[in-house]
Amino acid sequence: MTQGANNIDPSAKIGSNVVLGNNITIKENVIIEGDVTIGDDCIFEPFCVVRGPTTIGKGNHFYQFCSIGEACQDLKYAGEPTTLTIGDNNVMREHVTMHRGTVQGLGTTTVGSNNLFMVNVHIAHDCVVGNNCIFSNNATLAGHVTIEDYVVFGGLAAIHQFGRVGCHAMVGGMAALNMDVPPYVMAAGHYAKPFGINKVGLQRRGFSKEAISGIFQAYMLLYKKHLTLEEALPEIEKLASEIKEVQPFYDFIKSNGRGIIR
Repeated sequence: MTQGANNIDPSAKIGSNVVLGNNITIKENVIIEGDVTIGDDCIFEPFCVVRGPTTIGKGNHFYQFCSIGEACQDLKYAGEPTTLTIGDNNVMREHVTMHRGTVQGLGTTTVGSNNLFMVNVHIAHDCVVGNNCIFSNNATLAGHVTIEDYVVFGGLAAIHQFGRVGCHAMVGGMAALNMDVPPYVMAAGHYAKPFGINKVGLQRRGFSKEAISGIFQAYMLLYKKHLTLEEALPEIEKLASEIKEVQPFYDFIKSNGRGIIR
């Protein structure tokens, strides 16, 4: 164990294989064990548990009772040395759980940077979470889910395994996602349906009026013009060639997934 200039409470249990950066705060009754590497400036509030193989970047704040890097709940998991990787400057509020991957999946669970995970959020095995996302209380990701950048997930919302949510999308509270949500789209309901584009979010992130207009036109082509997906795709591709912000929308719906919400 490498400690450096860290503040570690005497009641904490830190395993011999744990590698710590500098300026790390570890409070009462924290347990960190296994092959765990932790970057500088992280904070672990009381009663957090971290198990490896897990790699944690810099500036992350784990509130009390988080469970990070635990073996997953997939019944096929048989103790293989799968991993969890977390980026920088994330906030994990109370009771957040993040599990390692499976050999049947990616072998790893990956979480990006600058995300907020509110109380009781669960990130299951083999998920890929991007950057700058917000997950409200009790949001739940099943296994093998992909969440792109700048996604907002409402409280108690849940997504089916292998599901995808595109960048800048917004998922309403208590939504049940059994199909993919394209970039920029607002989704809500059980099961979730599209309710326009995330215009306010795009404005806050500095998207131009032209870009927002183009994204809205793409949304209309997909959802409001009574076109089949095969008919809408060429029109959206043409629009993407003129307005680059439409390209993620086109790429997402063209790629193979569980099918998109309609």
